Amino acid sequence: MPYVIAEPCIDVMDRSCVDECPVDCIYEGARKLYISPVECIDCGACEPVCPVEAITQDRAVDPEFEAHVEDNARFFTDVLPGRAEPVGDPGGAMSVGAIGADTELVATHEPQG
Repeated sequence: MPYVIAEPCIDVMDRSCVDECPVDCIYEGARKLYISPVECIDCGACEPVCPVEAITQDRAVDPEFEAHVEDNARFFTDVLPGRAEPVGDPGGAMSVGAIGADTELVATHEPQG
């Protein structure tokens, strides 16, 4: 998984990264954005535009946010609350729209601000 979005995105979801992503691989949960590990081409366009510095390469994630590396992948592989099947690899976030659900790590996170 080249890039991941970590905790600073929770309850912020600025979406500047979505506008910069050339392959439409950033999906919207209820409280946070997630990068598809299969669709991401590791270009890095999303990282510098994130105003809360939530995006990094998976191998450079701040130790306090390491849980978000696997959690980002679980968004696509696990069945999320209110859904009948995993998000999977739909081939672009615009084709599915906002997912409206989050992983357990994000859903149970204390509200920001």
